Amino acid sequence: MSASPENRLILASKSKSRATVLKAAGLSFEQIGSGVDEDALKDALRAEGASVAKQADLLAETKALKVSVSHGGIVLGCDQMLDLDGQGLDKVDTRDAARDVLKRLRGKTHILQSAIVACMDGAPVWRHLSQPRLRVRNFSDAFLEDYLDAIGEAAFESVGCYQVEGRGALLFDRIEGDYFSILGMPLLPLLQWLRDRGVVAT
Repeated sequence: MSASPENRLILASKSKSRATVLKAAGLSFEQIGSGVDEDALKDALRAEGASVAKQADLLAETKALKVSVSHGGIVLGCDQMLDLDGQGLDKVDTRDAARDVLKRLRGKTHILQSAIVACMDGAPVWRHLSQPRLRVRNFSDAFLEDYLDAIGEAAFESVGCYQVEGRGALLFDRIEGDYFSILGMPLLPLLQWLRDRGVVAT
């Protein structure tokens, strides 16, 4: 189905993994980075006492709104935050920090708050929050060092220092929830909404 101008899709993100999920599902879309200062926004939301889920939702909305005000069509904003006992963990940029994060996650269950918001004409028109739960197994210190050696700088590319679609799967003994949401793109709810709009064939 050829999308009308008002139904053209824009992903307000430079994320390769989110784009890969959409492309694999056969969706046609443009990719435009939002330029939102995520760290500053997270700091402000945390100062206000916003929950991790609310932070993810508002970050997704802000990204979509920023692109939507200057572009037509349907703009998708996404954000994913790691929620460990109510505290949001961020990406890290050193091996020592990655080691610390993984030791904090070891033997515990955390939630990935995966939010998506669609905006049109500078206003949100749809939103969804998925909350997959992942239990990190009680791995050894030796395994941890081998894992960090193996993944290198990939540890800095995602919250939690893992990619479940790769070697990060070795960290877990239980995963509950939607696989696509774990990748940061709640695809199935999005596809249903697009079908309801007539953007995707029913």
